[in-house]
Amino acid sequence: MKAVLCKAFGPAETLVLEEIASPEAKNNEVLLDVHAAGVNFPDTLIIEGKYQFKPPLPFSPGGEAAGVVAAVGEKVSHLKVGERVMALTGWGSFAEQVAVAGYNVMPIPPSMDFTTAAAFGMTYGTSMHALKQRANLQPGETLLVLGASGGVGLAAVEIGKAMGARVIAAASSAEKLEVARAAGADELINYSDSSLKDEVKRLTGGQGADVIYDPVGGDLFDQAIRSIAWNGRLLVVGFASGRIPELPVNLALLKGAAVVGVFWGSFAQRQPQDNAANFQQLFAWHVEGKLRPLVSQTFALEQAAAAIDTLGQRKAVGKVVVTVR
Repeated sequence: MKAVLCKAFGPAETLVLEEIASPEAKNNEVLLDVHAAGVNFPDTLIIEGKYQFKPPLPFSPGGEAAGVVAAVGEKVSHLKVGERVMALTGWGSFAEQVAVAGYNVMPIPPSMDFTTAAAFGMTYGTSMHALKQRANLQPGETLLVLGASGGVGLAAVEIGKAMGARVIAAASSAEKLEVARAAGADELINYSDSSLKDEVKRLTGGQGADVIYDPVGGDLFDQAIRSIAWNGRLLVVGFASGRIPELPVNLALLKGAAVVGVFWGSFAQRQPQDNAANFQQLFAWHVEGKLRPLVSQTFALEQAAAAIDTLGQRKAVGKVVVTVR
């Protein structure tokens, strides 16, 4: 099979496309014929050895895939050969086949194509877990989404609206904010030309945001914690800015606020039934038209390095997908 390989940690341009042996499914695994693979921020880190997981070299990047079940291990009972599925792989999806633990694979609705499915799992799974289990977002609350034009940000905007929140989308350009508006955002903040803190206070009558969804970190986190409401919840989703911020804990004390970590991959493994319930709701919202994943660019398998680079340079709006078949 063909696979994009990382043979030494480094930038995306060092990745190579090679012919390698197909993997075999172990007892608890599923072998997937990959049709499409989503590109996510961890892909930019894992190839440089900067992610919390460091696969043994050589390995194929790609943390999520959609395709057709080619083989099933004897301990996997909820899937059968020929089913259309999505999978959380961690790495390995930028290849024609990948073997993945059965608990990380789930069937997709008949109405969902493979490109959409490859763009759905990680972003919507992360944002649903963040807003439901971690923030307990309630109808009528104000949700502030940072990086609102990115994959997880747009998912958070759509899910927040579906859960009945008033959504303030924040991004770095007018173009990106229009994407968030199209996804349902009620208010917009361009933090390139205005103060995030001041704008949030203005839009909330000085109260601040009840829930803040932050996949960016850095300076925006510093401003966000200062614009949180009493009893607010600030969701730590990621650090796309490149800087992991430090928290003056007195700010959490003064607002009675919670700073809450979000690690969907671990949640999916530790609480598979809750994760499955989340996805049943997400799939239902998708069928109803409330969730419309935006895939802004697709790349062929041999262009996977360019796909990762597009995301790493923060040029992507919505999701980027590698089409394998």
